[in-house]
Amino acid sequence: MHNKYYCLITGASEGFGKALALECAQRKMNLILVALPGPELYNLASFIRRNYQVDIVAIEKDLSNEENCIALFEEIKALQVKINMLINNAGIGSTMLFSEGTIQLYQKQIKLNIMATTLLTRLFVPALEKNSPSYILNVGSLSCFFFLAKKQVYGATKSYIYFFSKSLRRELSSEGIHVSVICPGSMNTNTSIILLNKTTSWLARQSVMEPKEVARIAIDGLLNRKEVIIPGKVNQCFLLLDKILPSPIKKMITNWQMKKLNSKKYEQIFYSPVLPVEEVISLTA
Repeated sequence: MHNKYYCLITGASEGFGKALALECAQRKMNLILVALPGPELYNLASFIRRNYQVDIVAIEKDLSNEENCIALFEEIKALQVKINMLINNAGIGSTMLFSEGTIQLYQKQIKLNIMATTLLTRLFVPALEKNSPSYILNVGSLSCFFFLAKKQVYGATKSYIYFFSKSLRRELSSEGIHVSVICPGSMNTNTSIILLNKTTSWLARQSVMEPKEVARIAIDGLLNRKEVIIPGKVNQCFLLLDKILPSPIKKMITNWQMKKLNSKKYEQIFYSPVLPVEEVISLTA
């Protein structure tokens, strides 16, 4: 086992993480898959083992706990495997007004989206240097480029990932470590998100992508050493429009959006009186 190279993927059991694991397996990469405890992780590991003939290590860890990040590193170190690719995918997404979220949610979101990515990267950089050329892919979000209502904490955590990745790339390139950040828009990662995506405007629905497609773009971009990966033509157009639209127009759009939200202040995200806010929080990019 110790003579082979492995790709480490966090948040790998569902959604975009699962799509990334399958994409890497198709490319004959050996994998270390990390996810929350549950049967999904081992079902995925068994499926990949049977269908792609690559080595798989499955590890259950809640990475919102910093001690578990260190424990994961020690566990992988004890296996004596060579890591040459780190994909920091684990994260908590949310779409809600700031007043609707709990302190506990925001604490966990910041710990997982920011601290886990930072800590794991710091722990594995020496191994990546030793096994260069190597790669780091951090999963950001298109929301880091826009100031969106209902995305304030999530967008802020992904802004950190974007800045962190670009700065780290400049530091580590001389060590043979290639850092990329992918900033996807909406993806159909689970049932709740699929239902949410169906309630959006026609234009917003055109930007929704399937995790499988985004995963292919992500790994292609990473292996081609691309700095920032924006999947989807519509998402790329959104970024271009943001750059060319005058600030007064963008302010008008924001004000219109807030008036719309304020008129529905007490409604749940799916406009259902029986669906609690917690139901629409998903583990996504």
